[in-house]
Amino acid sequence: MKVETPMRVVITGATGGIGRALVARFSETGARITACDLEEADWDAIDGDIERLTFDLTDHAACHAAARALSDDGGADAIVLNAGWTRAETLAGITPEAIDRELDLNFRGTAQFTAALLPALRERPAPVSIVAISSVNAARHYGNPAYAAAKGAMEAWIRAIAAEEGRHGIRANAIRPGSVRTAAWEDRLARDPAIMDRVAAFYPLGRIVEPREVSEAALFLASKAASGITGAILPVDCGLEAAFLPFLREID
Repeated sequence: MKVETPMRVVITGATGGIGRALVARFSETGARITACDLEEADWDAIDGDIERLTFDLTDHAACHAAARALSDDGGADAIVLNAGWTRAETLAGITPEAIDRELDLNFRGTAQFTAALLPALRERPAPVSIVAISSVNAARHYGNPAYAAAKGAMEAWIRAIAAEEGRHGIRANAIRPGSVRTAAWEDRLARDPAIMDRVAAFYPLGRIVEPREVSEAALFLASKAASGITGAILPVDCGLEAAFLPFLREID
């Protein structure tokens, strides 16, 4: 009987709210996980037997060094591009420094990391899946303009990989979550503890997205069950993009 080799999975932003859920869900499948994050990240938040790879996505040289280390170790079956962060909320709060930081954290670093990994991924004998964690901000404006621009760029990057690397057996897709209770909300919550209840009212399911739901979608896209899917954007948004509830309430 043929024994399946455990999936090798690389997860960036592994110690954050969604990152922890990704590590937990892939660990349940027996995957060999390389968790990527900053040296000073909260590594105690991750349970299980994982490999650590510490580097800063905003550091060009560090991204390439991390990609070389992974390539020398054989690459991976799945790359989950989860790292990201946002704080600037409206155009009025945007500075050149804020634009650079949001683009570096949410697009440029991830793009250069994946570009550096591609040569090794092309040589792998089995198909490879790349899954990027995008945001509903890439599709419509909900504030955070620099973050939205970066996530829009990320989705374009994923489509480029899907189109150009498919002949090498590389699939690339993105997940577009709605609001998820992570550290990105801490600043707003400090100013308005009730904000999450008001945000939930905009969602047809009457709640925001759970990190576990994002991880389930990522596992699906990384798996053989999604072998025919590439270049796709999968909403995991409790219905946010399907309807504008305030309009329906006004005309009801």
